[in-house]
Amino acid sequence: MSSRFPTTRLRRLRRTPALRDLVRENTLSAEHLIYPIFVEEGLDEPQPINGMPGQYRIPESQLADEARRLAALGLRSIMPFGVSHHKDDIGSDALSGTGLLARMTRTIKEAAPELVVIPDICFCEYTTHGHCGVICDDHVDNDITIANLGRQAVIAAAAGADMVAPSAAMDGQVAAIRAALDDAGFSHVPIMAYSTKMASSFYGPFREAAGSTLKGDRKAYQMDPMNGREALRESLQDEAEGADILMVKPAMAYLDVMADIRRHSLLPLAAYQVSGEYAMIKFAAQAGVIDERAVVRESLGAMRRAGADLILTYFAAQLLEEGL
Repeated sequence: MSSRFPTTRLRRLRRTPALRDLVRENTLSAEHLIYPIFVEEGLDEPQPINGMPGQYRIPESQLADEARRLAALGLRSIMPFGVSHHKDDIGSDALSGTGLLARMTRTIKEAAPELVVIPDICFCEYTTHGHCGVICDDHVDNDITIANLGRQAVIAAAAGADMVAPSAAMDGQVAAIRAALDDAGFSHVPIMAYSTKMASSFYGPFREAAGSTLKGDRKAYQMDPMNGREALRESLQDEAEGADILMVKPAMAYLDVMADIRRHSLLPLAAYQVSGEYAMIKFAAQAGVIDERAVVRESLGAMRRAGADLILTYFAAQLLEEGL
């Protein structure tokens, strides 16, 4: 071999599985995963979600058993979404200590105290119009909504939530929730902010799963998917307001945004692999054009590589069943 050949051979550390494991830069474990679930009141049996193969609406009556099952699998963190049968114009069921949000939070904590319970703080699942807050003059009123988000967060904390995750995409929501929690004696409860949440086309299956009755769209308050600098501003603003964890949603189409936030913030960063991402992998695997197991791990690995410390994914239970 010519003496000019480089002495550095990058393939040396790829030669065997043991060597590859030894130098792997990013890993995936149960501690990194948060499992979003859908809980429906008044349901007798689990209801399959057509757009999300393998996912179900869980009957509220079976939630305790499901929480114990997931904890036994090794799940560490869970995010419950309520499918309410008591919707109104302002989402008042989510503002009640006896409403679905409070009940499902309390049920999970009592059944599996070791699970970190992180309820979604928003009103879209509880309003007749499907928007994330109070409608005034044909638009979502920001300031009325953030006051209600603060009340909702306190309800969740009082029910036993370990953390709250506001997703309504209102200006000032983190500051309002932090103040409400602190004033109510819950200064120890952290906030995982949906800090960069795009007005994405990847949410389609979620709307079926959550029973959304959305009229119109959310482009007036969720972020324009074409904007990267604004995405960073959104997350840094939430950090300044007191967020404890930042989030990028969706994940795969926004790895550049994730990496940019990682460079500018020391806060833990979460990635939400949303329903459309999950569905694309599932349906492609059913068509026989990809290896589902490999693609799931590769996609989640990309999020870790981009800087995500935590990943919200509908594959969480499946990953644990397969031993990661």
